[in-house]
Amino acid sequence: MRMHRSVAYAFATLVLALAATSSCASETQPLGDYSWVSRSTSSPQNDQEMGSPGEVRKPAEDDQPERPAVFTILGGGDLLLHRSVNNAAATADGYNYSPLLTGLDAWVQGADLALCHLEVPLAPEGVAPSGYPLFGAPAQIIPALAEQGWNGCSTASNHSIDRGLSGLTATLDALDAAGLGHVGTARTQVEAEAPQLYELEREGRTITVAHLSITYGLNGLVLPADTQWAVNLIDVTATIARATAAREAGADLVVVSLHDGIEYRAEPSSPQIATAQALADAGVVDLIFGHHAHVPQRIELLPGGPGDKGMWVAYGMGNLISSQGAHCCAPETSNGLLITATVVAEPGGPARVTGLEWTGITVDRTAGYLVRVIGEAIANPAGGTLSPAELANRDARVRAVLGEAKERTTPPTPTGPTPKSLTRLQ
Repeated sequence: MRMHRSVAYAFATLVLALAATSSCASETQPLGDYSWVSRSTSSPQNDQEMGSPGEVRKPAEDDQPERPAVFTILGGGDLLLHRSVNNAAATADGYNYSPLLTGLDAWVQGADLALCHLEVPLAPEGVAPSGYPLFGAPAQIIPALAEQGWNGCSTASNHSIDRGLSGLTATLDALDAAGLGHVGTARTQVEAEAPQLYELEREGRTITVAHLSITYGLNGLVLPADTQWAVNLIDVTATIARATAAREAGADLVVVSLHDGIEYRAEPSSPQIATAQALADAGVVDLIFGHHAHVPQRIELLPGGPGDKGMWVAYGMGNLISSQGAHCCAPETSNGLLITATVVAEPGGPARVTGLEWTGITVDRTAGYLVRVIGEAIANPAGGTLSPAELANRDARVRAVLGEAKERTTPPTPTGPTPKSLTRLQ
C-alpha cells in the first residue's frame, strides 16, 4: 500500500520546512507536482425525470436522504512486557501471547479502528528478550496483536530505544510485516514527520484518521546526533504543525497518543494538562489517548478543538498488560482502561468525536497474566483466580477515578469494512 500522493506532498513539504530551520539539514531535490485526492461525499440526484402526469414514481435510490457516518475508535493502555509476562507466554518453540489477551477479543474486533500502545521495543535479531529496566520484547507479540484485531500501535515511549536503533527498527519492520500501522518512532527523518493514516469507508465516503505519537523522554538514553528524529519527543509546536499538515492533506480526524505523566498517580501532571490544552487550543486535534502513568486517569472534554467544539482527552489508560500490581508498585497498576470513542460525520459535514466511554480491565497474574474486562470477570469469577472481593476492589478503584464519565459494558460492533492502513513515507 502507498500513501496518497497528496499526503506525501504535504508531509514531504513539512519535512523540508522543519529541516530548513536545522543547522544539520541536508539538501533535498524538488518534489514535483502532486495532485490532490477528491474526498467528496455522494449526494442525491437533483435532476430526476418527472414521469408522465398522474404517475406515482418510486423513489430512486439516490433520492434517499444521506445518513451520518458513524464509527468507533478503541484505545488501549500500556503493553508493558515484563519478563514474567513473557515467561507466561512462553511455549516449547517460542512465545504465544494470544491466550493472555483473548479476554479482549470481542472488544478489539468489535471496534472500527483499534489503536494499541506498544511501550517497549522488540529485541533485535540475535538478542535475547529482556524485561525491566531495558526492555526487548519477543517478536511474537506483534502477530498476536494483529491476530486479535488491532489495526496499529503508537510506539513513542520512554523505552523506545531501550534496545538502541536496531531494536527500534526491528519493531517497525515487524509491525509492517504484520500489516499494522505505527507512529511515534521512525527509521528515517521523512518517516518521523509523517502521521499514520487510516482510511474508513462509511456511508459512501472515505474518512481518514491521522495518528500521531509523542513522549516526554527516553529515560536518560541519548540518540545519536544524526538521528535525533528517531523518536518523536513532546514538542507542542511541532505536533501542531504535523496535525495541521495532516488536515491540509485530507485527514478528517487527528488522534494523538501522549506518553507523559507521573507513574502510579491518578491525577494528571501539570505538563500533561498543559500539553493537552495547548493541542486543544490549536483546534487541529480531536482526541488524545494518554499513557505512561500505568494507572487509570480521568476523561475530560477540553475547550477548543476543531471548530471550537471541544477536544476529548483520556489522560491515562493504565496498563493493558504488565506484571505490575500491589506487590511491587501500586494496587491501581493491576488495572487499565479500554477507551471507546464514537465518531459521527453528518452528511456534508466534518467528522467529530461525540463522546468517550470507558471499560475497566485488569490482569489476573496468578491465572497466567490473563487480561479480563472487570465487569465480565465479576459476572464470571470462575474464569480466573481473583476472588469476588478482589474484583470488587479493583472495580471500585477504577470508578473512583472515572467518576461520572460514561461506562461502556458491551463490546462495540463494526459499522463497516476493516480500515485501510496507509504505509508511512520513508
